[in-house]
Amino acid sequence: MIAYVTVGADDIPRAKRFYSAFLPTLNYTLSEGPEGLSYALPPPPGQAPVLPDFYVKPTYDGHPASAGNGAMIAFQARCQDQVRELHSAALAAGGFDEGQPGFRAAYGPHFYVSYLRDPQGNKIALFSSNPNEPGRDG
Repeated sequence: MIAYVTVGADDIPRAKRFYSAFLPTLNYTLSEGPEGLSYALPPPPGQAPVLPDFYVKPTYDGHPASAGNGAMIAFQARCQDQVRELHSAALAAGGFDEGQPGFRAAYGPHFYVSYLRDPQGNKIALFSSNPNEPGRDG
C-alpha cells in the first residue's frame, strides 16, 4: 500500500494555487507548515486514515526541484464532467496542458483522462472510469 506521495516544489505558493484548484474538490484537506503542503483525505469516523497522503515540499538538499521522467501521479474524479472541470481549474491555476480530457485508445472503454503538468513540471492525471457513463465506443 502506498502511504504517501511527495513532489518537490521551488515555489510553494505557486504550487498551492495549482493543487488547491482541484484537490479540495476531490475531498483532500490542506495543512500547511514550514515544511510545505500536506493534502490528505479525511478518515471516516472511527477508521484509519485514507491513504495515500500527498505532499508538496521544498527539496531536502536545497537544489532545484525537478520532475521525474516517466513519473506521474493520478487522482480519481467521480465522473467525466468533473475531469473536465478540474482540468480547466488546474490550467487556470498555473498548470500546463499535457493532454486534453478524453478517451485514449490504449485504455479501457470507460477510462476518461486528462493530463497536466504542475508549475514545477510534475505530470498529473485526472481520470474517471465510471461504468455508468458513456464509454469510448458510445
